Amino acid sequence: MHATWNTLGASSKDKLVRKFYFMFLAVALSACADSHQLMRMGGSAAKLDPQGKVFVSVPNDGRHNQTTYYGSGLNTAQIVVLAFSQRAKKVESGHHYQDFDSALAAAQKASTMYLVVPTILEWEDRATEWSGIPDKASISLAVVNTVTGATIDSAIIKGKSGLATFGGDHPQDLLPMPVGEYVNSLY
Repeated sequence: MHATWNTLGASSKDKLVRKFYFMFLAVALSACADSHQLMRMGGSAAKLDPQGKVFVSVPNDGRHNQTTYYGSGLNTAQIVVLAFSQRAKKVESGHHYQDFDSALAAAQKASTMYLVVPTILEWEDRATEWSGIPDKASISLAVVNTVTGATIDSAIIKGKSGLATFGGDHPQDLLPMPVGEYVNSLY
């Protein structure tokens, strides 16, 4: 039989092509992935009573340079409410921004055991699909005992979008998973 270069070199050539294809696919898929970080501000997590009622305050809207992202404070509070609703007996929320003292007073008036204070640290909604600049959201969460006013636990949560978002991502889309992980660790 007469062998040609197609039959003799095809397997090593195919392997090389396959190798480059899978490397390209891995790089492309990793560009699509969002990333997040959860940084605890203390030691081990305090354990909250699932029967304890929770009040979530509304943070100021996020800003980046001269841009204010109106509604981002309420969106953030709703994400936190949803996460705590999975674990706590009852969860209430403010309806607008309140400073700490006003939020604590509202939580005490509502007879809640815990006040959760989210603060937006970073909020960037970018046109990632054409600019190559990812969306970013960073918040701090403090869990406060409403009787003593003492902080029970706190964390910083950061999220960053992948580069291939196809135009559908926003900073608030980066928060539910890490906020949920943090809340689950509290119970």
